[in-house]
Amino acid sequence: MRLDKLLSELGKATRSEGGKLIRSGKVTVNGEVIKKPDHKIDPLKDEVSLLGEVLTYKKFTYIMLNKPEGYVSATDDEREKTVLDLVSDEDRRKGLFPCGRLDKNTLGLVILTNDGDGAHKVLSPKHHVSKVYKFESKFPLSENDIKALESGVDIGGYLTKPCKIKLYSNLTSGEITLTEGKYHQIKRMLEAVNNKITYLERISFGGIVLDPTLKRGEWRYLTSEEEVIFK
Repeated sequence: MRLDKLLSELGKATRSEGGKLIRSGKVTVNGEVIKKPDHKIDPLKDEVSLLGEVLTYKKFTYIMLNKPEGYVSATDDEREKTVLDLVSDEDRRKGLFPCGRLDKNTLGLVILTNDGDGAHKVLSPKHHVSKVYKFESKFPLSENDIKALESGVDIGGYLTKPCKIKLYSNLTSGEITLTEGKYHQIKRMLEAVNNKITYLERISFGGIVLDPTLKRGEWRYLTSEEEVIFK
């Protein structure tokens, strides 16, 4: 790998910025100052330092974000704030994107990554990755409503796949587990039984549970155990 490419992939600088840092003698490889941006290195074996900081190479980045209301699940938007506005500049430069989408006013777990193949794998319908949401509805849900929702309802020419609903004692809130993610799906499912969603929060994705210590808008890197879903 080229030395300037390494700095870029780690989010330390753009390719042009990295080239300037290297040419100005700010980067060492195995203790030796290297001034050629195209210098070839093995990121897993060579020790690369920038301004004295030893850089640790990781091919892909995975971030757990607790999405607040009002942010769109996109990499950029001319009118709206995006989930990428909540992470560091260094991580943003790594080419992160949201793995799956949450509506603008839906809260909770969003995973950001630059692993295109891994994201494609977990989002592919054939893998049936489960997603769990907490919800609140305008009206109580009856037993017939639950049976209909769990069996599959028509949301405008599409019959939803079977899901699982855990209804809380107040009958207007609970948890719903899906293995698909159609546009505004839960909202449209509740409308199909003459009800309305008033609150929605994703709390789990493929077995990765939203860290309860993360406040709205906060994030952390996935643990190695959590990353396994992408492998």
